[in-house]
Amino acid sequence: MITQTILTQAVAIAEKRAQRPGAAIYAGRAAVLIERGFYAAKSSNWLVILSGFVEPVLYLLAFGFGIGQLIGDIEDGSGNPVSYAAYIAPALLATSAMNGAIYDSTWNVFFKMHFGKVYQVMLSSSLGPMDIALGEIAWALMRGAAYSIGFMAIVAPLGLVTNAWGLLAIPAATLIAFGFASLGMAITSYMRNFQQMNWVNFVLLPMFLFSGTFFPVSVYPEWIQVIVKALPLWQGVDLVRSLMLGIVDLSVLWHILYFMVMIGLGLAFTTHRLRALFMR
Repeated sequence: MITQTILTQAVAIAEKRAQRPGAAIYAGRAAVLIERGFYAAKSSNWLVILSGFVEPVLYLLAFGFGIGQLIGDIEDGSGNPVSYAAYIAPALLATSAMNGAIYDSTWNVFFKMHFGKVYQVMLSSSLGPMDIALGEIAWALMRGAAYSIGFMAIVAPLGLVTNAWGLLAIPAATLIAFGFASLGMAITSYMRNFQQMNWVNFVLLPMFLFSGTFFPVSVYPEWIQVIVKALPLWQGVDLVRSLMLGIVDLSVLWHILYFMVMIGLGLAFTTHRLRALFMR
């Protein structure tokens, strides 16, 4: 009886899907991936998940309130002095959003793709490649947003959010997470082994260290500044820092546009790759 009901529902979904444009790639059921993510999280090692939240807090305490006592105030980009903790807190918020999204959309996706064979099973059902892309990216985005909210809950009581614009740092961090999740899954679709996956950390670490996280990029030669400012993390750091320090101008719109393009390209490449890999 249960099997018959499931088959009836599957046939109904397939018939409804066949009548829509783009039915071959999208069934409108991306929420199923998010539901699966919640079930999987229940059985996960929560220490691993919590480590993504704890790490930026430790950096803030060690550098912002530790080494920051030796550094003193630093210019905020408009010539105004701010404490070192207030300067690096927005960068750590952006980094927290990036880490939460990128690890879920790379290592987790890599395992599901090559070892769990999860996507092959999903694509044999009514789900399409865009359903999987949207669902997995949305789940990674939610993890990045959760890290950002948790970090902001620590930063705000410490007096590091000094103006009303700082309230928009959470939506900004969510946008950053969305961008990195989209790009991360697109890149992972080209990875074939664990050795190649190590390139993710190889790229993330120097980007974290040199994207204006701990010091202004103005210390670099001009040609290096151009390279750094083209990196997605610098775009995110500058966006969140502008909001939290109240330095809001037209450059904020450029940062938003940058991540919107990043999201669009990531979704398009991921959908294309999933279709090419599993729907031949």
